[in-house]
Amino acid sequence: ERSNRLKPGGTIIEGTGGNTGLSLAQLGAAKGYKVIVTAPSNVSKEKIDHCERFGATVILAPKEHDYSHPGNYARVAEQLSIETPNSIYTNQFENLANYRAHFSTTGPEIFSQTNGSVDAFVCSSGTGGTIGGVSAFLKTAKPSCRSFLIDPQGSVLYNYVTAGGTPTKGMTEIEGIGADHITDNFKQAELAGAMQGTDMEAVNMAYYVQEKEGLFIGPSAALNLVGAVKVARKLGPGHTVVTILCDGGDRYMSKLFNKKWLEKQGLTPTKSKDLNFVQYSPILSSKKA
Repeated sequence: ERSNRLKPGGTIIEGTGGNTGLSLAQLGAAKGYKVIVTAPSNVSKEKIDHCERFGATVILAPKEHDYSHPGNYARVAEQLSIETPNSIYTNQFENLANYRAHFSTTGPEIFSQTNGSVDAFVCSSGTGGTIGGVSAFLKTAKPSCRSFLIDPQGSVLYNYVTAGGTPTKGMTEIEGIGADHITDNFKQAELAGAMQGTDMEAVNMAYYVQEKEGLFIGPSAALNLVGAVKVARKLGPGHTVVTILCDGGDRYMSKLFNKKWLEKQGLTPTKSKDLNFVQYSPILSSKKA
């Protein structure tokens, strides 16, 4: 709007499997813009329903297509923006407004609410905006604070951080996080190291905190908690470890909280009295550290 690229009656277009599409659908409804959301085919029904409830058009693209493929959901969004008059492609993956928002708001909020006592920050990455902005801010505000990536298996980010390579992408059932390429937002991150987490750990964590903590969270938030436990074990008692609960469980009733879906994926949770389901995994140092 400030640059006049988006005019009244215009169309906002984004490729997303996570929260960004839901937010843009709501903003579009409030401000009178059309919204087109392209998403991978494995996105939950609840997210599709949310976007459509606010008048957005949802287009699904095969989840198997990686970022370089023209049929990838983000590439489809980019092409639609070229073909659609009076439209903008918000491009959450490469648009550094994403990183800057977290550098100027989320990072300072964490630092303020912990009274500067934060010793470590850990979270997963989708677009890279949250981990990029928060870690960069904390590195500036408190150089001794270390930030870590928790990455689902199948994502290329763990190997990029720890070894500089990008292996072939595998498969994960966790929506909205992990990546098959290195985004401009993720490149801003100031990371001390990285670790991997499994779908099974995330599922068990979601059910564990629902029972023990009264928290109803989605799989990406659950994986973030898995990462927090791994970092806390590494640092030992007396440290303040912060993560982000970025998604609610109500968006996954057809998947994460659906017994038949879990059985089909081989992800039936194990009832646990403690956090022993969080496996040991090495936290490797960043090649930049």
